[in-house]
Amino acid sequence: MTDDKTKDASGARPVRDSISEMTEIVLPNDANPLNALLGGRLMHWIDLAGAMAAHRHSRTYVVTASIDHMDFLVPVRVGDFVILRSSVNRAYNTSMEVGVKVWVENYRSLESHHVSSAYLTFVAIDAAGNHIHVPPVIPETEDEKRRYQDAARRREIRRTETARRNEVRT
Repeated sequence: MTDDKTKDASGARPVRDSISEMTEIVLPNDANPLNALLGGRLMHWIDLAGAMAAHRHSRTYVVTASIDHMDFLVPVRVGDFVILRSSVNRAYNTSMEVGVKVWVENYRSLESHHVSSAYLTFVAIDAAGNHIHVPPVIPETEDEKRRYQDAARRREIRRTETARRNEVRT
């Protein structure tokens, strides 16, 4: 967790404080008749992993506002481990972009493969459901700085797409 030396006057927190990791074992109830992980189950786990990072950063309740495009790159089978790593890429006034990267690990063969990546937007709220301010993010490593910059581009794309959809409706 952040110590007083890594905080600035705005209450900004380093990305490392939001890093979360969770591991799931794929059980038969998580799979389709071909013993492959259901996409919806993986999306659920991605949402949970993302929420953990958003909670750690904002230290308040968060709700999922959106999830960007997802691809499922390799199959995940019953008995495999699914490892999900998440962190806050960038924080805005009341929202945060969180990146989640997913790997499958076969514990028998010790092989690991990238399964999917996703960007989710979470909004910080209070107990009454009102949006509340979140502290800025401090990217420290080169990778964190790249993700921080990329998050601004993705946000602009999301805003443009929302405006386009709204025009179509009117």
